Amino acid sequence: MTELETVLIRGVTGILFMLFLARLMGKKHLRDMTFYEYIVGISIGSISAELTFGTEVRMSNFLLGMLIWAIIPIVISKIELKSFRFRTVTEGHPTILIKNGKILEENLKKENLTVDEMMISLRQKDFFKLSDIETAVMEKNGQISVMKKSELQPLTPKDIGKVVEREREPRIVIIDGNVMERSLSEYGYTKEWLLGEIMKQGAKSFSDVFVAQIDSMGNVYIDLYNDTIKMPQIKQKLLVAANIKQLQANLVNFSLQTENATAKEMYKGYAKQMDKLLDDMSGYLKE
Repeated sequence: MTELETVLIRGVTGILFMLFLARLMGKKHLRDMTFYEYIVGISIGSISAELTFGTEVRMSNFLLGMLIWAIIPIVISKIELKSFRFRTVTEGHPTILIKNGKILEENLKKENLTVDEMMISLRQKDFFKLSDIETAVMEKNGQISVMKKSELQPLTPKDIGKVVEREREPRIVIIDGNVMERSLSEYGYTKEWLLGEIMKQGAKSFSDVFVAQIDSMGNVYIDLYNDTIKMPQIKQKLLVAANIKQLQANLVNFSLQTENATAKEMYKGYAKQMDKLLDDMSGYLKE
């Protein structure tokens, strides 16, 4: 076997084994890694690179070394999950840098952090004024988390006593022209209603739609295969029919969400009345 062939085999083996170890160690974004975990990742990568060109050392020795660097951190992470004290020893504590609007100089020195470095991190969080900050904490991964002063916090509906409807996660209901009927029915809507909604936005059938998403309020976003199609002018009678179907779907949706048995039956009853209304008016709503 030539030297080039040896390097190729060892390189491919190292990369594949490193990918296997990465999956074994779990998913974690680079920003969320502690310094210790970052060092482990670099070490495994260095061993993998050395495996490629260190042909004088047996391949099994390198693979064993990579395995050791991967297994020990996994064992440590399992112990950390069960022991807060051990986790504190290995990962440390978050450090408060600003408390009650006051910079804690001793904690900056403890973390070897200059004011300039702290300001860079604060500006990356869109905080340019120290006077706006109530608390700033350096997390165990080196990131700085910031809390605004109470008077600068954004106003929420809860602050003014306003009750808002609970919103559920949006659902994809059409992919590549195919209707995701399960997602649609879980939100209480029908294919007929969905067809009416996409026709409002220029589609003639489901096959014209690349992707469509619906939110808990019944709003539908669609992306058509043909991006040059403009939204057509909707005929008034068809729009009325579509609105009735949407009202019916909303009632079905409300009946699925509520835990009140009386309200549930009321919503179902009115939804059935919408069916009768559409049947009675169907001959008059055609244009």
